[in-house]
Amino acid sequence: MRALVQRVAQARVDVAGQTIGQCGPGLLILICAMQGDTDAQADALAAKIHKLRIFCDDAGKMNLALKDTGGEALVVSQFTLSADTRSGNRPGFSSAAPPDEGARLYLHFADALRGLGVPVETGEFGASMAVHLVNDGPVTIWLDTAA
Repeated sequence: MRALVQRVAQARVDVAGQTIGQCGPGLLILICAMQGDTDAQADALAAKIHKLRIFCDDAGKMNLALKDTGGEALVVSQFTLSADTRSGNRPGFSSAAPPDEGARLYLHFADALRGLGVPVETGEFGASMAVHLVNDGPVTIWLDTAA
């Protein structure tokens, strides 16, 4: 699975002009299931993100994790994280999991993060979404379970 994690002061996702998910201080997590990904990978990625030390302590050092801050998460599906741009000018997305499996793993990931005690809201798989965020830092981290 691939994830683009952004430390945010706030974030929200809108579908057809209506807010369907939001979070306060915490993480915006853009997530993509790849072909062959498993529940175990989704669980491991959720655990890694939960413990990722990208929040500042009192000394201003990135020593705290989401689990330490009590922050929230907004999880948004984004199949374009599977983009293959090695040839041509049009990205290919054939390495993304098929839609049914991608949706299942996306929701499994969100549930795994909830199971770790994180308040989680989500976007809508397959929908055209407008994602609004205030990136804190800015801090943006790329994670890939295949790497």
